[in-house]
Amino acid sequence: MSKTITIRLDEPVYELFKKAAEGQKRTISNYIEYATLNFTVNEGIVDDAEMKEILVFEAEIQKGLSDVTAGRYKIIE
Repeated sequence: MSKTITIRLDEPVYELFKKAAEGQKRTISNYIEYATLNFTVNEGIVDDAEMKEILVFEAEIQKGLSDVTAGRYKIIE
């Protein structure tokens, strides 16, 4: 079942969405839904191949977390 939400957009953002929606022959509402889903699926979720690449560095990541927790780090400005 569809849900209705209200969002507040600054005028420049609204105009950007409006032009993008027109370019894809979509309503602004449909464009925002499409863009949000596209971002979530492509940027917010790690696929199996990407996770395998990340897990290659699992030991180094765990060591880094351990070092941070133990205070073994220096902030370089």
